[in-house]
Amino acid sequence: MSATSATPRAAGAPSRPVTAAPRHGRGMEFVLLLCAVLISVLGYCDVGLATAGTVPPDTLRYGCALGALALAAHGAVRAGAPCADPLLLPIALLLNGLGLILLQRLDLRTADAAAPTQLVWSALGVALFITVVLLLRDYRALARYAYVSVAAALVLMIVPIAFPAVNGARIWIQYAGLSIQPGEFAKVLLAVFFAAYLADNHHALAYTGRRIRSLQLPTGRALGPVLAIWAISVGVLVLERDLGTSLLFFGLFVILLYVSTGRTGWTAVGLLLSGAGAFAVGSLEPHVHSRVQDWLHPFASIDAGEGPSQLAQSLFAFAAGGVFGTGLGEGHSVLIGFAVKSDFVLATAGEELGLAGIAALLLLYAMLTARGYTAGLAMRDPFGRLLAIGLASIIALQVFVIAGGVTDLIPLTGMAMPFLARGGSSVVTNWIIIALLIRLSDTARRAES
Repeated sequence: MSATSATPRAAGAPSRPVTAAPRHGRGMEFVLLLCAVLISVLGYCDVGLATAGTVPPDTLRYGCALGALALAAHGAVRAGAPCADPLLLPIALLLNGLGLILLQRLDLRTADAAAPTQLVWSALGVALFITVVLLLRDYRALARYAYVSVAAALVLMIVPIAFPAVNGARIWIQYAGLSIQPGEFAKVLLAVFFAAYLADNHHALAYTGRRIRSLQLPTGRALGPVLAIWAISVGVLVLERDLGTSLLFFGLFVILLYVSTGRTGWTAVGLLLSGAGAFAVGSLEPHVHSRVQDWLHPFASIDAGEGPSQLAQSLFAFAAGGVFGTGLGEGHSVLIGFAVKSDFVLATAGEELGLAGIAALLLLYAMLTARGYTAGLAMRDPFGRLLAIGLASIIALQVFVIAGGVTDLIPLTGMAMPFLARGGSSVVTNWIIIALLIRLSDTARRAES
């Protein structure tokens, strides 16, 4: 006889299911964080041994700095979100550590030192991560600021237009030697607005409109906000000459629209609008058109006797890496040029870690996205569900757009690979995304227990 059946119960008392105490997973998180720090330190040593034949003298300082960030973030999660998913923080820290390794490896062949600066930005990102986890006790408070969020996002996207273009795109604010990319922060604000708007209007969007066979088409009134978002995306593409940001914003809205309504008609409309906008701007705007031409003819510069372009050098780097790579510090991806630490940092990973290393990196991103989707599916309110899925989709879209660009699957976009590429605005924003996912997963797992 089981223990539960042998327990006496008063007659007529309602039965209550016996559930085990919730497993918070903080111990597992701590062990995985130690592994992430250890992998990063070993990679840092490997780069030094491959390039200089000795362990870098600042290895201990690097390991202590990364370990301190891990312990601080872990302590904040223990105090503010004890039921959160134990995989989110270790994956983010490992990706951040691997990014520092790749930047340090490239620093040895270039004049500037990107890795120390990136470590400072990472520390700022972790500080904001801790702030969000400890102070944002109820994520639903964000829904009250939906229209403030979209107004702030529009301002952040418009301001760079007044500043000089950098490498053909107007997405930077440069002042007193400091560069900030406001669009990185705008994507989080837009995710908040999209989630709040669709949570309030999903019924009208899902159950109205004309049906053509199995395809549910939206009504004209419901289509208005979609056309407005599309127009903003095209405007960003024209004024800022930034294909990646435009694809990210509109792709995020279409994903959340489909999740909110479950209607394939919205997906069809989204694909048609994005395809039409990209074709028109790609044909008429010179900078975007040149990206499209490079995508269609990556070796045209070689045929013209001008030497390989950055995209061609990136493809050569992936080819040289083979299955297992040349080894950290043993590649020649620095030949790619000025964007090797930003747009093309994945090419360094492809050459020196090989197909196996790239597959491992993409698996980490896939796990990070999947854990965000898992938290979203477990949420009981529409806003929380859409916000979690939207934040996870931001990471997935960025990885697809960047990886597709450097492998010549789609035109280059100039975005930053989350946590890997050089860029203070990017790494800070990604840590904020992880903090929000931690908060959402904590709420979801509390509800399940």
